[in-house]
Amino acid sequence: MAPTFSDVYGEKYLLLTTFTKDGKPKPTPVWGVPEGDKLLIITDDGSWKTRRINNTPRVTIQKCGIFGKVKGEPVEAVARMLPKAETRRVFDKIVRRYWHHAIYFIPQAILRGGIDKVHAAIEVTAPPPPAP
Repeated sequence: MAPTFSDVYGEKYLLLTTFTKDGKPKPTPVWGVPEGDKLLIITDDGSWKTRRINNTPRVTIQKCGIFGKVKGEPVEAVARMLPKAETRRVFDKIVRRYWHHAIYFIPQAILRGGIDKVHAAIEVTAPPPPAP
């Protein structure tokens, strides 16, 4: 049986695939934190994935290893960029979940101009049910 969004979104390491305007898939390993029935992701502000999400909210997520090696089937989802005011909250959740990596990415964020300046938060949810 194919996995569902609820089977995948709580995994520690995920492959997020965004799509270009012409439909080409662009997979990227990401760190995510489940919150209720949503997945929160932090990324660089202005990255290509944020631009693609703004153009095409359709994404897929799938289980992967720490270096992005796929470990499951993709699951359809919908992504949206969260307001800048949410960036710090999502960043803090990511730090709590991936604390053992924080020694590397917190100083880098600070040196690049500050956590709120260089990052953006993404919210991923299950797609709406099909219309009857």
